[in-house]
Amino acid sequence: MNQIEISRLPALEYAANEAFNTLSTNLFYCGTDIKTILITSRYASEGKTFTSMNLMRTLSSLNKRVVLLDTDLRRSGMIGQFRVRFDTSTPMGLAQYLAGMCQMKDILYETNIFNAYMIPVGREVSNPLQLLSTGRMPELMEQLRSSFDVVLVDSPPAGVVVDAVEIAKYCDGALIVVSYNRGKKQEIGDVKAAIEKTGCKVLGAVLNDVDFDAYSNRKYYYKSERYTYYYKNQYGAHGGKKTAQKK
Repeated sequence: MNQIEISRLPALEYAANEAFNTLSTNLFYCGTDIKTILITSRYASEGKTFTSMNLMRTLSSLNKRVVLLDTDLRRSGMIGQFRVRFDTSTPMGLAQYLAGMCQMKDILYETNIFNAYMIPVGREVSNPLQLLSTGRMPELMEQLRSSFDVVLVDSPPAGVVVDAVEIAKYCDGALIVVSYNRGKKQEIGDVKAAIEKTGCKVLGAVLNDVDFDAYSNRKYYYKSERYTYYYKNQYGAHGGKKTAQKK
């Protein structure tokens, strides 16, 4: 099988690590029929790719066989942001697969994280809707659904381009990454409504860019000498984190 190395994925701070553990657990409670999960946002640079990569790592550590599919065909930053290195000088990806140039085995890469696999974009394209609208996209999703416990789909921001809504058609559920104190409630509602029109369930939101140092005593976590962690808000598949890297 093809191999890639993710060389820039540092360990998370305690609070962020626990947030991803909570998010993963909440996803399990969504039901066994939720296997393909779209991860999107309203805007660029809200942290959806950071969320996708760390959710992949967390789920794989919980003995789930996970694949991360990068569908940001217009402007993916995953390879550079996380220093992904291929074992070949001519890597293939989603764009080549959708164009009929190769098969799934040619674009599926085993990572250096146990139980974690990736499908990169391969190359950027100017009009991805033409590729995403072909019959090869649902075919790929069905193959991945039958081969993995969880399929994570990192998509473009749904509030900027329509690609994410097209991709949502092939997913069981969606997470919307929301950067703290950015944008308006109505904009989140618009993204939610657009995704739900495709038949894809919106599972919840991931609150990103939270300053845990300022909020730790009020909303997010309590840490003692032996440390414990609690979410005080009651909601579905939600999480929050403080991050220095975002897409």
